[in-house]
Amino acid sequence: MNCRQLVGVCTGDFRYWGYEAYDMPIFTYNLGVGEGFYIGVSCQHCEIDSELVLVIGDLHIPERKYYIHPAFKALLAPGKIQHVLCTGNLCSQSVYDQLKCICADVHVVKGEFDELPFPETKILTVGRYKIGLTHGHQVVPWGDRESLAMLRRQLNVSILISGHTHIPEAYEYDGGIFLNPGSATGAFSPLKASPQPTFMLLDIQESSVNLYTYRLVGDEHKVDRMEFPSAA
Repeated sequence: MNCRQLVGVCTGDFRYWGYEAYDMPIFTYNLGVGEGFYIGVSCQHCEIDSELVLVIGDLHIPERKYYIHPAFKALLAPGKIQHVLCTGNLCSQSVYDQLKCICADVHVVKGEFDELPFPETKILTVGRYKIGLTHGHQVVPWGDRESLAMLRRQLNVSILISGHTHIPEAYEYDGGIFLNPGSATGAFSPLKASPQPTFMLLDIQESSVNLYTYRLVGDEHKVDRMEFPSAA
């Protein structure tokens, strides 16, 4: 039996994401994106041959939002994700501390509202893929494909992750992959007054990158899946 465990069951007290407390029950959910893909379901016979990367950003806690929605918090259980990549604008130490609770390998870049000493850009390797990370407020016009493509070439990476617009995007362009996780809290931005809360999960394999975009619809989350073959 081959399956990948995307996010595990959280049985502990994970109440303090942001500035409002919620009791988190044991969470078990069938992702429903294909056979063998589950959230919160453990499998003794699983062969985990990929690396899981949480891509998140633009939380703006507590200035624009007080907390991340409990439907999202329940998904972000500790211990099952190998890497966290954050596009910045956390805006508080407590949010950074909660990212560190999800996994030890956390990479954050500085947004224009961050006071913590994060770098402007980061480059890291996950599997065989080089990934560049930037907030995106330095890119003019904001979210412009040509400007982002130029930055990807300058960083010499296969995948460029940026934020700032609070609008999720995922596309291939000019020989690279471009991702924007949107705002995990749905914080307002100059481009959109009430964006939909979103984050992304990357399943990085040897020959492909599978992308899952989580969207908050009412009090429930929906998942969209994309595959980028031979991304390196």
